[in-house]
Amino acid sequence: MGPAMGPIILERRYAAHNYEPLPVVLQRGQGAWLWDTDGRRYLDMHSAYSAVSLGHAHPRILKVLAAQAQRLSVTSRAFYTDWLGPFVEELCHVSGFDMALPMNTGAEAVETAIKAARRWGYRHKGITSDRAQIIVADENFHGRTTTIIGFSSDPHYRDGFGPFTPGFRSVPFGDLAAVAQAIGPETAAVLIEPIQGEAGIIVPPAGFIAGLRQLCDEHHVLLILDEVQSGLGRTGAWFAFDHEGVRPDAITVGKALGGGVLPVSALVGRREVMAVFDPGSHGSTFGGNALAAAVGLETLRVIEDEELVERSRELGKHLIERLRALRSPVIRGVRGRGLWIGVSIDPAMIRGRALAEELLQAGVLAKETHEDVIRFAPPLVIGREDLDWGIDHIDETLRRVAGTHTVQVPETVAAGW
Repeated sequence: MGPAMGPIILERRYAAHNYEPLPVVLQRGQGAWLWDTDGRRYLDMHSAYSAVSLGHAHPRILKVLAAQAQRLSVTSRAFYTDWLGPFVEELCHVSGFDMALPMNTGAEAVETAIKAARRWGYRHKGITSDRAQIIVADENFHGRTTTIIGFSSDPHYRDGFGPFTPGFRSVPFGDLAAVAQAIGPETAAVLIEPIQGEAGIIVPPAGFIAGLRQLCDEHHVLLILDEVQSGLGRTGAWFAFDHEGVRPDAITVGKALGGGVLPVSALVGRREVMAVFDPGSHGSTFGGNALAAAVGLETLRVIEDEELVERSRELGKHLIERLRALRSPVIRGVRGRGLWIGVSIDPAMIRGRALAEELLQAGVLAKETHEDVIRFAPPLVIGREDLDWGIDHIDETLRRVAGTHTVQVPETVAAGW
């Protein structure tokens, strides 16, 4: 038995099988690179679903983490601490909102948003008690709590976990007419990802978010955007909604906010929305703890100081152009924004999981979604030379899979479908 098999055997024996990891045992990370237990190096083109946007072991994050852990970590919010105030102030500053409610995971932030939307609907719109409706999008992914999977359109997420919470209506993503038709007097909010991540990095039609803003204004409905994956520079802007120059009423943030070392999330919004919460109406023992707040604040400062938003925009343009130029019959299309790209593949040639394993052998860590899309989302700190190394190895892998070196680029690829 090789040295890597021991941890795999133990994990398979004692950990519930709710994940199917790629067959590699990672031991160390630095920047955009990871090493396995055999000392082999891999380029991280996954970033833990954007949680590691600052790269692995960022020195400023580790310095704050270590210093604060030695001073104070968790007290619960039964008491004030010296870090939470500065953290939420900066989070409101960079997002342009009035107030924040800190949590831990992205799913918790979304659950917080649902509670805020419902209570706002009852107190500010006059919706009859327990009748509030929230409009969501088909193929959404907002987490895996029972409430959230209840409005998922993926049967695998729902299978065996009902009964589900009522109060949600799903419409096709990117379809403004469908949203308009779904809005009624009991609609409290539209809750949507500005770019759908788990669905395959689906970018909506231009003007969709702006159109949602107009519809919500016309019908006195909240617009809440889930920026847990898309926010904090991932798409080449601080937040994905910035690309359309409109402002939602609230957003959820998380993943990258923890600097790659802690779960840190929040609901951030207008004062009227956030003021629906009063003492005891919502809470989390760990949410907003001093350690998380210190790390979250330093994360925001690193993004600003190292100009990672601009870096994501520039390198993302380079990444998508190079991927679209790959001459491979495996590729059906390339789409995305910033350093968040989905490559649609022909599952008749190779399925997503198999391609992810081929890339693993080439030293590139990436993950499939729905078996016909490979996602590429490297840390925002990645260097251009390292990014080109990764693209070159992706190209070599696709050539090996296709068994060809020169083919006609499909029209959908050239058009950036």
